[in-house]
Amino acid sequence: MWRRREAALAALAAAWPAWSRAGEAGVSDREILIGQSAVLSGPLGLSLQMFNAGAALALADANARGGVGGRQVRLVSLDDELKPELAQRNYRALLQDPGVFAFFGGVGSGTIAAVTPLLRETGVPLVGNFAVADGVRQKARGAAYFVRAGYGREAEKLVQHLSTLGVERLAVAHLDNPGGVEVLALLQQALKKRGGKDLLGGVAVGNDGSKLTQAVDTLAALDPQAVVMFLSGPPVAQLMEGLWTKGRSPSFYGLSTVAGEKVAAALGARLRGLAICQTVPYPWSGADPTARQFQQLCEAAKTPVSYTSYEGYLNGLVLLEALRRCGKEPTRAGLHAVMRGFKGRIGGLDLDFSDDATGSRFVELVQVNAQGKFLR
Repeated sequence: MWRRREAALAALAAAWPAWSRAGEAGVSDREILIGQSAVLSGPLGLSLQMFNAGAALALADANARGGVGGRQVRLVSLDDELKPELAQRNYRALLQDPGVFAFFGGVGSGTIAAVTPLLRETGVPLVGNFAVADGVRQKARGAAYFVRAGYGREAEKLVQHLSTLGVERLAVAHLDNPGGVEVLALLQQALKKRGGKDLLGGVAVGNDGSKLTQAVDTLAALDPQAVVMFLSGPPVAQLMEGLWTKGRSPSFYGLSTVAGEKVAAALGARLRGLAICQTVPYPWSGADPTARQFQQLCEAAKTPVSYTSYEGYLNGLVLLEALRRCGKEPTRAGLHAVMRGFKGRIGGLDLDFSDDATGSRFVELVQVNAQGKFLR
């Protein structure tokens, strides 16, 4: 991992012309450099690899059309393994000579919380992020800008749906981290707001699948009608299978961290229904022009069409539009000003950052079948 990190930084320095360093950091006559620190390896890195594949499509398409103001937009990514201390080191490394103009695509509540003081200290904006708790977003307000709707909105959508179905016995399986604890509280708040009963309980599961056996045992004893999962990676399918093995057949619902196609691939015909919150519109739409363009770019690049890659694509479009609004001579302060007043519609998302750190409130509940197809 360290060899890849150092190679990326060396390539960044070597490719950046010395004559460009007198102006705004990360901006030359030919390029705008954007930095990223995110989990790019291991099971949790799979989602971000797809997110980045979508963002790469947006940047490549823009660059092929002349870039932004005649400048190519280039993204340099470093793996932080979802470790806050490593994210801090990566951010500082990316800010060193020649330095990046802005950051993009941060991941995780702990890592974003850890780098927020550095963002405020340096004035470097962070645009477009993935899987960050609502409380961390508010603490980073004015320094970081989040496109996707928050977990509070997802909790409201799920509870509304379950209340309509008459589900009263509800339990939660969440990641064993502060973000997971926050989501548990948000779901409980949403239930109380609608006058529903308290949660039966919540169980914590580690990012690596630790505590999974205990979680299955606890949920089986609670015997809920439905289980809401704020999990990611292999533990999702393993939890579902574990409950089936114990003779329990609750309905399963996932927050947007659940990659439905991965669950379907793991369970196959055993998957009997899984509903997931999605925070971007349907990427297979034949009516929306942005979705159609995305599909064409995916086909040409042999990139799978998915919610995650579409989210990366839309986040890339937001970054590109913000850079365009900065004018001919972009500055970091100018990018902050643009994002704080950003309003507009991009790819079916109505965005407004003027009152919040989060631009979108879009949440849609979809089903995934045994073939990994999403049904609205």
